[in-house]
Amino acid sequence: MFNVIMRRYDWNDPTGSIEVERMFEFTDSGLAARFMDNGVPALDRLRALPCLFIPEGTHNEVCRVGTVTSARITGNEVRFEYAVDPDVPPLQNAALFALKSQLDMDRHRHNFDWSRNHWAVKDVDLYRFLLRNVNPRRQRPTVFTIPEHQGIEPQLVSVMMPFDAGFGPVYAAIQQASAACNLVTRRADEIWEAPGIIQDVVSLIDRGRIVVCDLTGRNPNVFYEAGIAHTLGREVIIITQSEHDVPFDLRHLRHIRYLNNNEGLAGLAEALQARMQTVLGH
Repeated sequence: MFNVIMRRYDWNDPTGSIEVERMFEFTDSGLAARFMDNGVPALDRLRALPCLFIPEGTHNEVCRVGTVTSARITGNEVRFEYAVDPDVPPLQNAALFALKSQLDMDRHRHNFDWSRNHWAVKDVDLYRFLLRNVNPRRQRPTVFTIPEHQGIEPQLVSVMMPFDAGFGPVYAAIQQASAACNLVTRRADEIWEAPGIIQDVVSLIDRGRIVVCDLTGRNPNVFYEAGIAHTLGREVIIITQSEHDVPFDLRHLRHIRYLNNNEGLAGLAEALQARMQTVLGH
């Protein structure tokens, strides 16, 4: 069995609410009765079930799988907190809607059960459904390794730039901007944690809250590292001394252009600080 909680979600806010009167809508009456105590939803028993957190709609809306970690009735609302399962990738409503009968989410011919806030219970093994129907995970890399679960260090700025003395002042500007945001910077040449440098680089990228990539000079290593950072879903800030050094495939992304002189580096530090504050939500 699993819960369906349909409402609007902000995935950065792990809280929500549903009107009590909408509890057990689109749920078999016998199943709903199993989760009622003296006419009140048995929230502790409901919390033991996995949950599909899904916004209204049947198209490209993003939904997640996880659990309700706490719930209580306050007035005419059930207020709850939730956690998403990091092992299940984000899903799209359209993919689930195409298989709605397997989820027992096809109870109304006008699809009202996909367009109304509610909390339902379905007598379906959600994880078995996902194993059968959701694409398997991609093959894991062999050139380097990444941990099963990400471990982002919230104060870490990982810096990818050429290992060249001429970039020392640039790195100092990045450090200045980071310090102003209460962040710390690290480059791969400052650590030696693995026998191969590629593993240190990937580990540094994977742990970074923000990844700064300097594409100046079209350095192939930095291009490779920027690709890894984007693949891992990190917040990437691109900087360069020349917009022509930004590959065509990345030119649609905003980047910071700077001059490698005192005035230019001061401007770089200022622009980086503003961008970092935006990423951090300050």
